[in-house]
Amino acid sequence: MNSKRPVNLDLGKFHFPLPAIVSILHRISGIIIFVGVAFMLYGLDLSLSGEEGYGHVSELLSGFFAKLIIWGILSALLYHLVAGTKHLLMDMGIGEELASGLLAAKAALAIAIILILLAGVWIWAM
Repeated sequence: MNSKRPVNLDLGKFHFPLPAIVSILHRISGIIIFVGVAFMLYGLDLSLSGEEGYGHVSELLSGFFAKLIIWGILSALLYHLVAGTKHLLMDMGIGEELASGLLAAKAALAIAIILILLAGVWIWAM
């Protein structure tokens, strides 16, 4: 038995490269979308139940907390779309090298941040 193996890894001590962080965030955004879809489907079901349900959902969505949740779900969706596109390009052999992979990760983050900010402006203007 190898006694030099670590028993507990402290992930706080590791410094992941940017492409790894982009990939991990892509997986997290997928989980957020999965959970968020349940809330959005519930709201859709309630709004389609009748005039009273529609009014209730409309009232809920005008609140600060609801807008924040919607912005979070939409942000996860936008990030997932951008990072997923980056992963698809890598599957086609584009951006697999170290330098181009780092550039693609930076570009994906920049594009996602711009889209998320634009979505926030759009949501808060409603």
